[in-house]
Amino acid sequence: MTLDDLPPLREQLAAHDLMARKSFGQHFLLDLNITRKIARLARIGEGDTVIEVGPGPGGLTRALLETGARVIAVEKDPRFLPLLAELGGAVGGRLSIIEADALRINAPALIAPAATAHVVSNLPYNVGTPLLIGWLTGAFRPASMTLMFQKEVADRIAAQPGEDSYGRLSVISQAVATARVVMDLPAQAFTPPPKVASAVVRLVPLADPPPAGDIQALEKITAAAFGQRRKMLRSSLKVLGGGALCAAAGIDPNARAETIDITGFLALARALRES
Repeated sequence: MTLDDLPPLREQLAAHDLMARKSFGQHFLLDLNITRKIARLARIGEGDTVIEVGPGPGGLTRALLETGARVIAVEKDPRFLPLLAELGGAVGGRLSIIEADALRINAPALIAPAATAHVVSNLPYNVGTPLLIGWLTGAFRPASMTLMFQKEVADRIAAQPGEDSYGRLSVISQAVATARVVMDLPAQAFTPPPKVASAVVRLVPLADPPPAGDIQALEKITAAAFGQRRKMLRSSLKVLGGGALCAAAGIDPNARAETIDITGFLALARALRES
């Protein structure tokens, strides 16, 4: 059996009597035209290693495997394991299926012996943001991340200073990676349709990211600054040094968080770490 021999995903779901679970934040992407476009946007090719979180019935998984990549699928819901196993049987060992909670896995151990891996996922809505923060700030450094989120989350990741969506997630994401929304999807593209639109974001880690100590300080700075985003920095950052911290970083203490660019926030983070 090859990928071309597999029945359509909707038929497989019906044959296995499978439905999405709201508690897992599941919304299936079954249109192979869409999933193939995501694989192209992710720039996945033969020989690449890809981690996919929450593959569900395997719509995106099929498209990734069609590129010739090796896919490591991390699925928490055991109902989908037989379906994914059928898919694995059609690709000669290029699909590894891990039954686990993605928030608890050791990603570097998963990808051995590959040196690195891309992450491509239609992320479950209820864990998308914590997973992204973990990949951005943790020990695992993906070669790239092409991820689907609720559109409002995707917009926050890629937002620029002064935009309404600009916030903590924008700063942390763009401090360590380039971030760009590459595709919008309406709710009707999914089964069942969610109540919100979705978007795909592509993130590529910077070649020379800030040191880990600066990122840890940045998390504290952004939590305080955007926790009271309408206040001036001298007030919102008071517990971290307020006006003195801003002076050390060369930042106007009367400015508000939403106007400070990534370079400015990194300067605040360095000043905090050195204080």
